[in-house]
Amino acid sequence: MATLPTRMTAIGIKAPGGPEVLVPEQRAVPTPAEGEILLKVAAAGVNRPDVMQRQGLYPPPPGAPDIPGLEIAGEIVALRANVKRWKTGDRVMALVVGGGYAEYCVAQADHALPVGALPMVEAAAVPETFMTVWHNVFERGALKAGETLLVHGGSSGIGTTAIQLGKQFGARVIVTAGTDEKCAACRKLGADIAVNYKTEDFVAATKAATADKGANVILDMVGGDYIARNYEAASVEGRIVQIAFQGGPKAEVNYMRLMLKRLHHTGSTLRSRSNADKAAIARAVEDKALPLLTSGKVKPVIFKTFPLKEAAAAHALMETSAHIGKIVLTL
Repeated sequence: MATLPTRMTAIGIKAPGGPEVLVPEQRAVPTPAEGEILLKVAAAGVNRPDVMQRQGLYPPPPGAPDIPGLEIAGEIVALRANVKRWKTGDRVMALVVGGGYAEYCVAQADHALPVGALPMVEAAAVPETFMTVWHNVFERGALKAGETLLVHGGSSGIGTTAIQLGKQFGARVIVTAGTDEKCAACRKLGADIAVNYKTEDFVAATKAATADKGANVILDMVGGDYIARNYEAASVEGRIVQIAFQGGPKAEVNYMRLMLKRLHHTGSTLRSRSNADKAAIARAVEDKALPLLTSGKVKPVIFKTFPLKEAAAAHALMETSAHIGKIVLTL
């Protein structure tokens, strides 16, 4: 086995602030601990939590690297003796608790999935996004064939994934997006109805599309005044799953809707979950979603790639919300 370098290029955060605080630095190459693998990173997904971390709003959990980046794809170059499934040279994609914006990154062996024939750029767009969608839409939201799924932020990485998985598992999918172009892109991916939230009322559109019954499952990353509106748009026994609060975490809500419709309002974050929880979600994605990726029935939507050293430009693009799908860093 080739000798590994001791130093690597990684993206550090000089201080909380705008994209310009992301700067290439020299760091020590990490060493895998028990149950971990070390990847030579080929590509890393860019996600909203990375932006929040850069802004000082989402600090890494205790013990996690301060380098941003929650999903990677690459080749295993080192591992601990107690890792049985993988070997050096294997190509994997992995959910990580941080450290993805770097030439080398450690991951829990149980949080990795085989890349197979996927291009590395596409593979890097899978772990955080697909695990978030699978856990929240199908496990917490219990979406079933024949039901209606309403997805806010339909043109985001999460949204484009939720559209495709929802359709593959037999749901009717309604999405919201902020431009007619984004709505058209969502329909092209399989969304049955796309609502431009700047010119249309998604509550009225959802009710019109469901004969006034409402959506069975709502995946929401907005929060704020959407919370009360989601209660209006939901069906009886509807399940609303919160994954972010881009519109703010506080709202004034008529909770009578919760009682009268017997609603379930739940939510989750992925980064702070236990290793065992994340391993279970990874296995579910491998069993249920990976075959769809392998067959090409589901495909990560890649909007643009940037070299690792241009992470600041990648964040600046993400903050414009002009993208449709995922932004990925390449090495």
